[in-house]
This record gives sequence, structure tokens and C-alpha cells, in this order.
Amino acid sequence: MNKTELPRQEQALKGRDEAMRVPKVHFVHRQHSLQAPFPDGLQTALFGLGCFWGAERKFWQLDGVYATAVGYAAGYTPNPSYEEVCSGMTGHNEVVLVVYNPDVISYQQLLKTFWESHNPTQGMRQGNDLGTQYRSGIYYASAGEAELAEHAREAYQQQLRLSGLGDITTEILPQPTFYYAEHYHQQYLAKNPGGYCGLGGTGVALD
Repeated sequence: MNKTELPRQEQALKGRDEAMRVPKVHFVHRQHSLQAPFPDGLQTALFGLGCFWGAERKFWQLDGVYATAVGYAAGYTPNPSYEEVCSGMTGHNEVVLVVYNPDVISYQQLLKTFWESHNPTQGMRQGNDLGTQYRSGIYYASAGEAELAEHAREAYQQQLRLSGLGDITTEILPQPTFYYAEHYHQQYLAKNPGGYCGLGGTGVALD
């Protein structure tokens, strides 16, 4: 299996019915739940931008973010394990679920963090991390979010070209089912401050 090519649905691993067991509360925002139901008025966003350890930290640091979680999405295999996702045979991406208060932080601000925190021109990899699970992705929950994501992509593409960088490869798709990753992945870099983070931006700002 070529890890830079997505499998067909009939090739994907079978998976399982049981969801991963994860902690009840966020390791950083300790009074906040890691799973739904979330308080009224909060919204969720879903992004893929490389290894989810570093990606999650980018978002939990933002004011207005209630909680974050890492998991798998945009593939075929139900409730996959980390090893299965790394095999390239699930079609899933490593993603971050962001639960946020839109009265404090906007979806546009989340998109700015998304674009500036990784290199969205690299296809099926991010830095030295190679594989379909490291692809860049925005998974929108509404037509309004889709429009904002497309507009931001066009604006960022212009900035990247001015800096001599290539075409954006980010997929922008309707929000798929989110499957929580194993408990030890949740807020990994808060639990392991010296842990690996292969995330690196382009240095180009989204104005």
C-alpha cells in the first residue's frame, strides 16, 4: 500500500462498533468536558493539519476555545485504532475537534490559526510526516463555514504565491463522523511537554 494514496472503500479496514474510551474532562481545561453534550451556545469545528499532537495544542491555547480533542475523520473505517490509521488502510485523517464560543472567537479566527500553523501545500504529508493521515483538511458544518473556508483558501493562496510557495492542497469537505483517538493521544503535549511536534507553518500570515 502506497501511504500517499487513499484506499478505496472496499479496501478499507473493517474497524469496530465500540468507540474509544477517553477521559471525561480536558487535561488542560480541567473543568470542561471532552465529549458532548457541550454547554449551549458552543460550536464545533474540525481541522486536519498534520500530526494531531501539535495541531491540538495550537487550538487549546486560543481564548474562547472551550475544549479540544484529537481523533480520526474523513475515511471509511469506524472507530479505528492509531495503528490502523497509520497503516494507510482506513482513509482517515488525523484531526482536531475544536469546541469554541463564537461570542469570544470567530470561525474566521480559527481558520487563521489553521492556515498559519502548517504548510497546506504539501499534499499527503506534513514536514517529515508522510502519509494520507497527515493531509491538510477543513471539514465544515454549514454552508456558511464552507464559504468562509473557500474565501480564506483563496486569500491565503495569494499570500503564498507572493512568497514563492506552491498551490494549496487542502481538502474542504462537509464535516464527517469524528472518531475519538485513544486516551493517551488526548492533549498529548500537555502531558508530555517535551514530546514530538512536527508541525511547522510557512511563516506567511493570513491578513
